[in-house]
Amino acid sequence: MENIIRIGITQGDINGVGWEVALKSFQDVTMLELCTPIIYGSPKVATYHRKTMDIQTPFSIVNSAAEAEDEVLSVVNCSDDEAKVEFAKTDAEAGKAAWNAMQRAFEEYRDGLTDVLVMAPFNELSLKQAGIEYCGLANLIQQELGESDEVALSVLVKDDLRVALATENVPMKNVVTMLTPELLKEKIAIFNQSLKVDFGIDAPRIAVLSLNPTSGMNDALNQEELEVIKPALEELAVQRIICYGPYSVDFLLETRNFTHFDGIFAMYYDQGMGLFKALSMNEGVRFVTGLSAICATPVHGVEYELAGKGIADESSLRSAIYLGIDVYRNRTREEEALMNPLRKQYYDKRDDSDKLKQMAEPEEDTLL
Repeated sequence: MENIIRIGITQGDINGVGWEVALKSFQDVTMLELCTPIIYGSPKVATYHRKTMDIQTPFSIVNSAAEAEDEVLSVVNCSDDEAKVEFAKTDAEAGKAAWNAMQRAFEEYRDGLTDVLVMAPFNELSLKQAGIEYCGLANLIQQELGESDEVALSVLVKDDLRVALATENVPMKNVVTMLTPELLKEKIAIFNQSLKVDFGIDAPRIAVLSLNPTSGMNDALNQEELEVIKPALEELAVQRIICYGPYSVDFLLETRNFTHFDGIFAMYYDQGMGLFKALSMNEGVRFVTGLSAICATPVHGVEYELAGKGIADESSLRSAIYLGIDVYRNRTREEEALMNPLRKQYYDKRDDSDKLKQMAEPEEDTLL
């Protein structure tokens, strides 16, 4: 019998919707057939949230994920403090509680006690008020769980929509200097590999976004496209990585051109997140790939406007759990296949032309 996957879940901001969406996710007992969930946080805070919003989800309190039993929601006590819940409030105590839960979850993941890490939303300002230096989710996961030769990449996921971010947590004035052919080649290759292994797409097609407006129509505004992005895509094509562009966002949105691609590669955070949220309606998952560790989080934030009201939607956290399970299973199958090379003796006969012919014609010189 296949071993059940152990999901470590951090409590997030105790003044936000983290506990609500976590407890709601496991109201349906069939979720316990898919995984063994272990939430890192404060049992007292969990009890307060459960009582306040009349959520009936039962849980057991354990000292470590090592004590967690299958078919039971377990809570690992990560706090010696009497954390006080004040819904919709940004404060240092909430930041400290979220950070302590994350650190314990990282520790037990490194010890092999969990297979997948799912993080409930936390507030960066609360972390700052607690004196905690936060450098972005992908950087944090790479720092805590990555190997020395691994590079983390954030991918926003909602059904068949997948948007990767070349840069994040970077001031716009620094984005241009950071974007080099080497960085783009490295991160697009990571994205391509993730689409293949994590999402099971044999020959993924990637649309690469432009950096400048009116890309391809005005050379004066097209320097990075000509000198950085296109040379990187030409070299990737030699490596048989199927990527097209650079495209403007409005071109991808015209007649739903984005649906002809398996992934979209954005140059900076707001470009990718704005496109993603416009199409996903603030639903979906932020997945950190490029690492041997598997980590996902809801794309929405702490949602203070909903905190304590019992009306928060748990679907994004549940989707993060589902995605973590799928990625774990896909990677396991890939490892097993590589151990038996005969199972890998196949090739993809798909021809890109049919799919690309369906697309509206882009502006001149925007398709590589």
